[in-house]
Amino acid sequence: MRTWGPLTAVCLGTFMLLLDVTIVVVALPDMARALNASLSDLQWVIDGYALALAALLLGVGAAADVLGRRRLNVAGTALFALASLGCGLASNADVLVAARALQGLGAAAMFATTLPLLGAAYQGRDRSVALGIWGAVSGAAAAMGPIVGGLLTEGPGWRWIFFVNLPVSVASMWLTLRLVPESKGQAGRRVDWAGTAAFALFAGALTYGVVRAGSEGWTSAVTTVTLAVAVLALVGFVAVERRVAHPLLDLRLLRTPAFTGVLLGAIGYNAAAFGLFPYLSIWLQTVLGMSPVTGSLVLLPLAATSFVVAAVGGRLLHGVPARLTIGVGLLLIGAGGIALAMLDAGSSWGAIVPGLALAGLGTGLVAPGLAGAALAAVPAANSGMAGGAVNTFRQLGYALGVAVFGTVLTSRMQDTLGHDAAHTLAGGGAAALRGTLSEHTVRAAFASGLNAAAVVAGAVGLVAGVLVLVMVRSARKAPEAEIPAPPERAFARQPQP
Repeated sequence: MRTWGPLTAVCLGTFMLLLDVTIVVVALPDMARALNASLSDLQWVIDGYALALAALLLGVGAAADVLGRRRLNVAGTALFALASLGCGLASNADVLVAARALQGLGAAAMFATTLPLLGAAYQGRDRSVALGIWGAVSGAAAAMGPIVGGLLTEGPGWRWIFFVNLPVSVASMWLTLRLVPESKGQAGRRVDWAGTAAFALFAGALTYGVVRAGSEGWTSAVTTVTLAVAVLALVGFVAVERRVAHPLLDLRLLRTPAFTGVLLGAIGYNAAAFGLFPYLSIWLQTVLGMSPVTGSLVLLPLAATSFVVAAVGGRLLHGVPARLTIGVGLLLIGAGGIALAMLDAGSSWGAIVPGLALAGLGTGLVAPGLAGAALAAVPAANSGMAGGAVNTFRQLGYALGVAVFGTVLTSRMQDTLGHDAAHTLAGGGAAALRGTLSEHTVRAAFASGLNAAAVVAGAVGLVAGVLVLVMVRSARKAPEAEIPAPPERAFARQPQP
């Protein structure tokens, strides 16, 4: 490497934005107590960020090609910092959720421009080295999120998981402006704002409808109307993408079964592997009485196993078809979810370690190959679009996983506790229920809810694995002339956990 400056600047911002995907998980019980937050509030603290990141990633990436990638990266980092300050100063749950959504918008601008900036700054062997280091830093961010969150929550307090972003953001902006060259895409490219708005409405309405179903029921007017809006928004998105000159996602790519299979695998992967984490954290801290740091360490087996498998598997599995590593990995994640569903009133933290480790094995197989499988399924000119789509679908899967599993959790607990008590318990209010319910009842109810959610998570992983094994059968690409795309987007935005 002739110069490390651009790589350092880009990796610093990437580490921060991906850390914030998982850093809040361990802090949820403390947030609930400090802000008197409900279960749906806690779900939106997570999903507000993930949804904004997923819904806006492709649109912001296209805007960066037009306006300048470095410029938009710095603007996104500045917005991320201001939103982080708003999160740390939030006086109630509504303000926190709104600030998290703004954080997600800033993160989308940062994430969409990271790899294109590296592509403009490095060439040849230096580019390969830069990509490898960037991938390692990205994986470390996802793994360290719960641990850093636990340390800050137990130390200076949960608000510092947001305040810590301020000096990092300033350093990232300073380094980017000094060391990273500006780059743009092909002249004449236009941003598909209509498609961006339609996809954002679809993702937001779908997730909101699932969250509301947990409290209002699937047949309630609110749930029905919201899900109907999601369907209409999806129809609108398809109509826009079929007609716009520069689509966010060329729908002709979906005619390739391998590419569609990878996108379905991406949704299932993030949902099944990570969507249950918030509820496991709440169970560990509010039901079992563990501290934030100790609770975060219990979740470490998945990240640690994943890291080891990814590092070793990269050498031992070289040449193995991606459909096998991804498909089998998803099946292992699904099996890990099923293995988690063995809890009862007497279960302790050790009961979830085997399931987490098994899911970690699968995660280590899936994560490294997911982007490459998407790129192998499309023409080279569409690689940027393919990489961005995988990123988008992964974050959408995480948001939907959190929403769906929370709804399943509360629905199962309502069978024994009733509506209000179930939502109080799922939202971290176990202490408030112990005056009216026995310890055995509280522990048994939460264990039952987690079992049901884990079974659904496991089923999602298993179905996604089967779909990948069946659909991702060929690396043959569609003809270049059949699905044209701007060559400047060929530097793909590869997803990370």
